[in-house]
Amino acid sequence: MTENLTELSFTVSGRISRPIAEVYEAVADPAQLSQYFTTGGARGRLEPGAEVSWDFHDFPGAFPVHVVEADPPNRIAIRWGGEATTAEDGYTTTTFEFESLDDDTRTLVTITESSWTPTADGAKNAFGNCQGWTGMLAAMKVWIEHGITLREGFYK
Repeated sequence: MTENLTELSFTVSGRISRPIAEVYEAVADPAQLSQYFTTGGARGRLEPGAEVSWDFHDFPGAFPVHVVEADPPNRIAIRWGGEATTAEDGYTTTTFEFESLDDDTRTLVTITESSWTPTADGAKNAFGNCQGWTGMLAAMKVWIEHGITLREGFYK
């Protein structure tokens, strides 16, 4: 039996040596997010129903981000614009899941984004966002654990 591919999605994850509540806040709080990820600034806290904006120096122009779900300290789901997506409104859905590890001394962060069309353009955009979220996890880890801004000068 052959199964047809109807959409593209991906999942990336990493472990951060901090308690779950602290790691959740590093994503939900715009001041912290602006330190290690949204190099042009984040405006608005990630809370259910909120529309916030993220700006990146390497991709100028603020992106509107719609918060679908926020369940501290376990989960945040957002929708934001993409190209070659399967959604009629042109958006993708990104879900951040936080899992406490080792008596809450570490946190597993899992980021899943979907969905793009199973085409060359869809794959290009999915792979680009996968690279971006992997970079975000690495930048978050060094920011939270060591106070280092990894993205500064990295892309431009």
